[in-house]
Amino acid sequence: MAAAVSPFSGVLQLTDLDDFIGPSQECIKPLKMEKKPGKAAAKIRIEDDGTYFQVDQDGGAQKLEKAKITLNDCLACSGCITSAESVLIMQQSHEELYKVLSANKASGSAPQKLVVVSISPQSRASLAARFKLTPLDTAKRLTAFFKKLGVHFVFDTTFSRNFCLLESQREFVRRFRRQSADKKALPMLAAACPGWICYAEKTHGSFIIPHISTTKSPQQVMGSLVKGHFAQQQHLTPDLIYHVTVMPCYDKKLEASRPDFFNQEHQTRDVDCVITTGKVQSSIQIRLVLATRPSSLLSLRFSSLSEEQLLGHSGGGSGGYLEHIYKYAAKELFGIQVEDVQYKPLKNKDFQEVTLEKDGRVLLQFALAYGFRNIQNFVQKLKRGKLPYHYVEVMACPSGCLNGGGQAKAEGEPSKDLLQQVERLYESVQPQDPETSQEVRDLYDQWLGGPDAEKARRTLHTQYHAVEKARGGFNIKW
Repeated sequence: MAAAVSPFSGVLQLTDLDDFIGPSQECIKPLKMEKKPGKAAAKIRIEDDGTYFQVDQDGGAQKLEKAKITLNDCLACSGCITSAESVLIMQQSHEELYKVLSANKASGSAPQKLVVVSISPQSRASLAARFKLTPLDTAKRLTAFFKKLGVHFVFDTTFSRNFCLLESQREFVRRFRRQSADKKALPMLAAACPGWICYAEKTHGSFIIPHISTTKSPQQVMGSLVKGHFAQQQHLTPDLIYHVTVMPCYDKKLEASRPDFFNQEHQTRDVDCVITTGKVQSSIQIRLVLATRPSSLLSLRFSSLSEEQLLGHSGGGSGGYLEHIYKYAAKELFGIQVEDVQYKPLKNKDFQEVTLEKDGRVLLQFALAYGFRNIQNFVQKLKRGKLPYHYVEVMACPSGCLNGGGQAKAEGEPSKDLLQQVERLYESVQPQDPETSQEVRDLYDQWLGGPDAEKARRTLHTQYHAVEKARGGFNIKW
């Protein structure tokens, strides 16, 4: 399938041919039909318009309803994630947000749900470039836009990424120290990209899963924070909060719909709805808000803000995982303070490596691999036992998250130029070391019981599942 047909990342489009449903085919959820004793099997009649009828022995016909596919069905299947968006993201549409907001307005002074929107820094940078604003201006105007719609709180997932970076750092050091006893402890592979995770689970399963970091992504850590600690602060159960995220890629919709991030007790997801940057851009209202001067004060809670200045993280537009883990590990494992990380481009700019040496001996060797081709290459090397790296920052999209398929689209200028502006604006935000955040330290104590507590491990980490290949007509390799 051509990339233009599907909004999902290339990793989810370019896998094996048996992981594919053509655009002319429809994905249906198989239904188990119980055969009643004493009755012959009914016949199925298909009308010209594609309608199905069950025809009984006596000639009576009953119209059959097509099964609806949820994202849970999709993720539990080893088939394709590249067919019609309407099938896959039924519950991940901006229309669902508008329904909740409309229901709140109709209920008057007692809204049915508290609505929270968490915005990714990549989405903010994309909209800033598209509308020629600073990241701070964009943050303020996005806050004004969502509050005008009826949203109660607007947060920044840069804040939740502090936890992701800290947890990833500690996880890597633990893996490094046990590598002699656990052959699959290293290399550790990043887990923040859901496109890569889906590909890994469905294509390489139990072989690759032990290598993948268990730390949740910023989106899902924010989901745990909003539906957990924040819900308690508001004296609400998690199901009375409707949590929306604005993200740079469509694959985040798949991540939010994973069963692992569903609260069985309260029957609610940590993230109820994911809206892409491009969907926000296409709104007529956002164009009006971003083109004029109205703005709103930014939330001081769960945001990265210091004296009217946005804060971010160093290490590139995909979260800076490699850089933060590398610096932390160098100091923690070898007592070496690294100030600047020197990247060495290999075959292309989306595959680079970083090496820590002392007295001619390699202590640490890290790499970043963005895009499907580079992912394929390093996975094959890992399978052959030829991958030299201790850690790989993996992202499905070429150029990483800033170039996600859900980002704002260029109008009247080359996409490459717009991406360069997005990168420049993203990097213009003042970097902050996660260890220096007092609010993060306080939350570790108040919310999680400390960095080493069982609740911290349970809340900030997840697990992955090998998906067994289905055996069916569409799986036959001709």
